[in-house]
Amino acid sequence: MIDPPASYRWTRRIALTVLLAFTLTPVLVMLSSSLKPLQDVQGPFRGIPSTITLRPYADIWKTVPLGRYFVNSLIVSGGATVCSVLIAILAAYAVSRYRFRGRRLFTVTVLSTQMFPGILFLLPLFLLFVNIGNSTGVALYGSRGGLILTYLTFSLPFSIWMLAGYFDSIPRDLDEAAAVDGCGPLRTLVRIVIPAAVPGIVAVAVYAFMTAWGEVLFASVMTNDETRTLAVGLQGYATQTDVYWNQVMAASLVVSVPVVAGFLLLQRFLVAGLTAGAVK
Repeated sequence: MIDPPASYRWTRRIALTVLLAFTLTPVLVMLSSSLKPLQDVQGPFRGIPSTITLRPYADIWKTVPLGRYFVNSLIVSGGATVCSVLIAILAAYAVSRYRFRGRRLFTVTVLSTQMFPGILFLLPLFLLFVNIGNSTGVALYGSRGGLILTYLTFSLPFSIWMLAGYFDSIPRDLDEAAAVDGCGPLRTLVRIVIPAAVPGIVAVAVYAFMTAWGEVLFASVMTNDETRTLAVGLQGYATQTDVYWNQVMAASLVVSVPVVAGFLLLQRFLVAGLTAGAVK
């Protein structure tokens, strides 16, 4: 194997260093600002705080009900992820393994939904939830369940498309061998296909979770004070007279820790799932 020239190696190092600095600078600004008193944050920015305090990390739980917002986000994001994964597995398995009338139309329709901006669905979903609540008494507007259904409209089409591509990469010989052993379609899916498609399923789960976790527009319209999520709740640190920037930075770091930790733990599955699901 021929080693790349020295100029290429140095160019790559410089490019990666610049990219790393560009990526980490906002995080360092957030960390520095979260360790400052409010009056220091409102003045000219200094990279190294003159006074370091952990008070913002204690105040973030008192200024706004951050704990409740955190629980709401976990319930909504987790519910949307579970529903998206379960439905996508069944739909993608049918698209991958069976030939039925309307299969191509279904695939094209599912994929074409990703062409439209999400804001187009805001008013129709709002009116639909309100009318359902008025006619049936089922409170979808302002509830966690309604927000979970809303996020399914975003994550489910892409999840089906990506899992169908991943299932196509699994040899059909495994299905035939399972059928010889007496396994039906559902048992083959549970015992054979799903274990072989774990990286793809993890990639779909991470995508669905991240889509729901950081969404702001629909969460600000479809929730109330009791069901508000973190993405919207962080606005509570801004009042009519002031903005608690040090608490905003501290809260942003705190709520990012679980997501970043989970992403790092599942990174190898995510890369494998995206790679295999994107190439048939």
